[in-house]
Amino acid sequence: MRRLLVTGAAGLVGSEAVAAASGLGWDVIGLSRTQLDVGDRAAVQAAVSGTGPDVVLNAAAYTQVDAAESDAEAARRTNAEGAGWLAEACADDGAVLVHISTDYVFDGRTRRPYRPDDSAHPLGVYGRTKWEGEQAVRGRLGRHLIVRASWIFAPHGRNFLRTIVRLAREREVIQVVEDQYGSPTLAADLARALISAAALALTGAGTPGTYHFCNAGETSRHGFASAIVEGLAAREDIPCRRVVPVSTGAYPTPAPRPAYSVLDTASWAETFGTRPRPWQEALAEALCRLS
Repeated sequence: MRRLLVTGAAGLVGSEAVAAASGLGWDVIGLSRTQLDVGDRAAVQAAVSGTGPDVVLNAAAYTQVDAAESDAEAARRTNAEGAGWLAEACADDGAVLVHISTDYVFDGRTRRPYRPDDSAHPLGVYGRTKWEGEQAVRGRLGRHLIVRASWIFAPHGRNFLRTIVRLAREREVIQVVEDQYGSPTLAADLARALISAAALALTGAGTPGTYHFCNAGETSRHGFASAIVEGLAAREDIPCRRVVPVSTGAYPTPAPRPAYSVLDTASWAETFGTRPRPWQEALAEALCRLS
């Protein structure tokens, strides 16, 4: 039986990965942030050597983009140092590491989907520490899959979907930025894809390296929010009647966001034989699972 260790197991992707792998018959050990601080080298080594996994899926991350600007040390400890400690432990134990990264390693100045081999130019601390984490994995472990994802959402936890749903249930009008473009990605779709890729990697069929995975298609933050409100309104009576587009400048934040961070998933399809479904289909599923 394949054994999987999931870090950040209480998060959006980590919890879905535990469920997906368990459903496929994997022996799964899920450790939440309180159970394993990936920034603690000794704890990471003990967790990996003590469980003996075939695959480690690193879903642990400091994801508070704005807070990272004033708490760079904490972000680096988890996103950069933690990734490196996991890679080191996997190298010692002979395990494959599947490491989740982000579209925020790019600056958003292009107008075509980013390929895995495009140069990284992160704009803020969050993106920079995630990029440092990627580099640590590459430098310390050959058997790895680095998978960048974008705009992760889920019907549970803290994320854009839940925020818009809450606002739509409270207000008649919502304002959302219209000049940031990306590809929404359902956490469950990403988790299932990662488990499938990990299984192939164990057979030697999946080439180690960096890949992109996100649901197909692109939209603006405003377009995504409008689709959420429309789908929610079809299911329940809500007060929200309008989603008003505004510029990023109208809502200044401590951390800059890439204006365009759509990811090219062609190499994923070529290597692993699956193509992500459209984000609209994924959103419809998520809305059905809302509490």
